[in-house]
Amino acid sequence: METIAAGAERAAPAKLPVLGGDAAPTALRSPSVQRLRWTVAGILLTALATVVILVFGPGPLRPAATAVRHMRWGFLPALLLLSLLHYVFAALALRGASGRPLPLHETTLTQFTAAAANRITPGGLGAVAVNTRYLVCRGMPLPRAAVAVAVLQVAGVPADLILIAAVLGLGGGNGRTLDAMGSHAAHAAGLVPAVPLLVVAGCLLPAAVLMGRRAARSPAIGRAVCGFADLCRRPRDLALTLGASAGTTLVLGLAFALSVLAVPQTEADPGDILALLAAYLVGAAAGSAVPSPGGVGSTEATLVAALAALGIPAGPALQAVLLFRVITFWAPVPVGLLACRTLRR
Repeated sequence: METIAAGAERAAPAKLPVLGGDAAPTALRSPSVQRLRWTVAGILLTALATVVILVFGPGPLRPAATAVRHMRWGFLPALLLLSLLHYVFAALALRGASGRPLPLHETTLTQFTAAAANRITPGGLGAVAVNTRYLVCRGMPLPRAAVAVAVLQVAGVPADLILIAAVLGLGGGNGRTLDAMGSHAAHAAGLVPAVPLLVVAGCLLPAAVLMGRRAARSPAIGRAVCGFADLCRRPRDLALTLGASAGTTLVLGLAFALSVLAVPQTEADPGDILALLAAYLVGAAAGSAVPSPGGVGSTEATLVAALAALGIPAGPALQAVLLFRVITFWAPVPVGLLACRTLRR
């Protein structure tokens, strides 16, 4: 966090460079920079195609491709709206964590840029860097900006736990979600030998405890705890941060449910929305445990597995997941790149 934020103070002078303008540095307009941008875009597209083929194989892709013409495209406007609301909620969460009346339009554009940065950095480090720089550019001292962004990351955990508890408390639709996933988890657990699992756990647990104790004594963790305590003393900002953080996850869950409804072969109906929402919350939480850039590959695999636990065939499940990820994950990347130019001005 400190290493990323250290560059924000140097990158936020009073006069920021204007991309493409007369005052822009020659390096920003050089062909090498342009080639680098196109190279990064090509790497992202190639990585997406490669991960899909390696994780799922070519078999399920054929029926998914042939079923595109039968998709219910009437759900597309709602999917786009929910994707936009995700970034609006992210902007509101940053406003609450910072305690400042940040302009909503500009802060929302920043979240698009942060999402684009997250596509090439693991663990959300791209969003941390972009949000820290944005707060510094808005006149917030660097230490406070870094703490506010850290608090925003921490606040997302209890917000998502509250949302999961609320969805599961409502029954998860018709109740088949927990039973199906529980049976799949029990079957998977039975495939793992008990003795090697205990040996691995016995070796990793002491190391995890030692690393946790060292992390708890670090100054960065101490400042983050103090920042969260300060947020708790501001009930209005705390409610805004937690509510907006939960809102970002909720709208993505609803978008996932609509993506499944948009594929006729899934045979899902509106009565399954809560079950699909619960499947998304569980699958996304499992996919985020793998520290890959943006959860590419792991998220798709866990979401397909979650739909398989509900009895949806692999082909339609893959089609629904790809539709969801294209609309909510890849489509905002060009917007984020264009928003970066606007924010520099």
